[in-house]
Amino acid sequence: MSNDALHREKLAQAASLLRDLHFDAWLIFVRETSAGGDPCLQFLCDSSLTWQSALIVSRDGATRAVVGTYDADPLAVSGNWDEVVRYDDSIRDALVATLDAVCGDQPRIAVNYSMNDDKADGLTHGMYLLLQSYLKGTRLEGRLESSEPMLMRLRGEKTSEELRRIVAAIERTDEIFSKVPTVAKIGASEREVYSHIQRWIDENGMDYAWDRRGDPIVNSGPDSMVGHGIPSASVRISPGHVFHIDLGVKHGGYCSDLQRIWYVSGGEGVPSDVRSAFEAVHETITVAASALRPGVRGVEVDAAAREQIQRRGYPQYMHAVGHQVGTMAHDGGAILGPAWERYGDTPFIEVRPNEVYTLELGVDVPGRGYLGLEEMVRVTEDGCQFLSSRQDEVHVLV
Repeated sequence: MSNDALHREKLAQAASLLRDLHFDAWLIFVRETSAGGDPCLQFLCDSSLTWQSALIVSRDGATRAVVGTYDADPLAVSGNWDEVVRYDDSIRDALVATLDAVCGDQPRIAVNYSMNDDKADGLTHGMYLLLQSYLKGTRLEGRLESSEPMLMRLRGEKTSEELRRIVAAIERTDEIFSKVPTVAKIGASEREVYSHIQRWIDENGMDYAWDRRGDPIVNSGPDSMVGHGIPSASVRISPGHVFHIDLGVKHGGYCSDLQRIWYVSGGEGVPSDVRSAFEAVHETITVAASALRPGVRGVEVDAAAREQIQRRGYPQYMHAVGHQVGTMAHDGGAILGPAWERYGDTPFIEVRPNEVYTLELGVDVPGRGYLGLEEMVRVTEDGCQFLSSRQDEVHVLV
């Protein structure tokens, strides 16, 4: 499926959500998008927009774009915009007239600001003030509301095409993991393995699920950089280490995010402390998956996982047990996390079918390093389905 066809799917989905949530219209208001722009634009068009631009989806499914003359043609030829209104000196009159035409007696206009979700917060403060100035004195003044409840669902509830692209990204990630033992040899540095993986990504025309400077994360042993670190040229794979990789690729515009581990053997089998840690992490992911279903809140899934890992005698992890994945590795919306202030309201949002989450955690094995696993699942009508092929045993590097 082409991106234009995928955009049509998401535009239709947006209109349906507007009806469900009783909005008249969704307004995306941007400028100079080549410098960044609103994260939601990737669902609507591939074009960059230079002048002040308004993309408007109404509850009846109609799509309208109010854009500068030199930005208009790519939108018009895509076939996804029912009306493309061009302007030269000012967007004000065309924007107000177009919005007014799609709003009812008590207008409700969704715009992209959010205190909880960075992926629903694409309207800059300056553009918000500018928009307010354009609407001042009209019947639309004071009628802007956060699109957060709509946009979280638009990003989260994946279409069949989006799911296909995510699975394809996972499959390519698994292919890379299968090649890791060919380069992760005793004596090789974290940086050397990182460079090999990046070469495989580049040679196969894939992109990175997050900043390539830290994708993949590669850890060997207890002296490796913690968390979102940079692989070291001085830390080398050594017998007795736990070797860990956190890798995500982007393929067809959609991401994977997976973690795998190996034990570095000096000729012996997997020691009991590594095996016990692996079993505890693996079991905790199983418990989280069993708790994940439509209608449950993310905080409940996280609590089940947190209780399980502590029951096994390990400290709690200091992050959410899962986040959504889509066009970005951290795709916003509901998270499977604790009721910590930094997460805002996102742990209390109910899970919905066809959302895609990671299930992830790890523990430190003293003297050996970090042992972390991460899988990806799709929420079904009555539970969840693993999209990734689970790592069910400790792999060994020799």
